Amino acid sequence: MRNVGLKFICRFVDVRVETTSTPWTSAASQGQVLKIPIAHNEGNYQVPPEVLEEMKRKGQVVFRYCSPEGSVLQEFNPNGATESIAGVCNAEGNVLGMMPHPERASETDLGSADAMVIWKSLLAHCGV
Repeated sequence: MRNVGLKFICRFVDVRVETTSTPWTSAASQGQVLKIPIAHNEGNYQVPPEVLEEMKRKGQVVFRYCSPEGSVLQEFNPNGATESIAGVCNAEGNVLGMMPHPERASETDLGSADAMVIWKSLLAHCGV
């Protein structure tokens, strides 16, 4: 879906790690805040309430947009996503979909290296 503001957004946002039980977040801390850029016109994640409740029960909500301190408030939700969801995984946890671009936050020269925790999580999961 189109962003709630109906315009292209390209800037850094903060996302909070909601679970560390996935291959993508095992090296992170629960509640850790990552500074990662977004660049999108579409990215407004929507899900029916009954599906969302099941996803939350199964730990499939991986990231949420938040304040720099980790508060999940609508004012920090850049695109209007349901419950400020920035990333979800499948039931097995091996497939992740997220709007922010972690590949653009892997070096301090790019403005943030916060996404390195995602890559370190994957390497650890693969035994590297």
